[in-house]
Amino acid sequence: MVQSEYQPLVDAALAEDLSDAGDVTSAALFRDEAMNATLFSKDSGVLAGTEVFAAVFRTVDPTTKIDLLAADGERLEPGARVATVRGAAVSVLSAERVALNFLGYLSGIATAARALVDEAARGGHAVILDTRKTLPGFRALAKYAVGVGGATNHRMGLYDMVMLKDNHIDRAGSITDAVARVRSRWADRFRIEVECRTLDDVQEAKALGVDVIMLDNMSLDDMRAAVAICGGSPPLEASGNIDVHTVREVSATGVDFISSGAITHSVRSFDFSLRSVVA
Repeated sequence: MVQSEYQPLVDAALAEDLSDAGDVTSAALFRDEAMNATLFSKDSGVLAGTEVFAAVFRTVDPTTKIDLLAADGERLEPGARVATVRGAAVSVLSAERVALNFLGYLSGIATAARALVDEAARGGHAVILDTRKTLPGFRALAKYAVGVGGATNHRMGLYDMVMLKDNHIDRAGSITDAVARVRSRWADRFRIEVECRTLDDVQEAKALGVDVIMLDNMSLDDMRAAVAICGGSPPLEASGNIDVHTVREVSATGVDFISSGAITHSVRSFDFSLRSVVA
């Protein structure tokens, strides 16, 4: 993870929480008191975001000491010790919630990704992909957490791959016309993925030699038929309301990729607790 990708988010989150006055509760209660605290997991899942977690405390007070007891990618169970934090009580308590928000969000994504990856493997060989359905400004962090969970990043944005979706195709007139316009503009500079809604679309896209075909909200029977039509070339990506309850049967159809927006847009935050150690 690159600091330049998360530090502006850390700064903005702290400014939102502390404003100009800071933590008025802790400031009234503590002056020079030191505080030792231990971070515990309260959930089962995959840890992600420890670097950002530590950065929040150090941004508030560079003298705060954070010792990580677990690394990103490790599986956690309730009660697991994740980190210790030592510093001025006001500093630790001022940073606590923002640090936990980042860690909980990213660990929730990693946990969701791992669940999909594990369940898909029980049905077939499909690789789990994320999407662009991320919180504005948080894409780099969210996609980092997806990778920690064992899934694979799809395109990072609109700038690094051509994806012809229904609106593009309908406005262009057909898949063939849309692909022709893209190739006229960009030649082979970008990979081309085409969203297909019917098996006729699949046959048309395959004949054009596109790089990836997306099967949009197709039935399992149509997915299997598309696999038979393409025979492995081009690779097929299944998409559309696929979650941990349906991913195994989708993987079993023989598709190469399964993309899921739920990994990032409907994630449940992982629960952690930072508890003060009282001598």
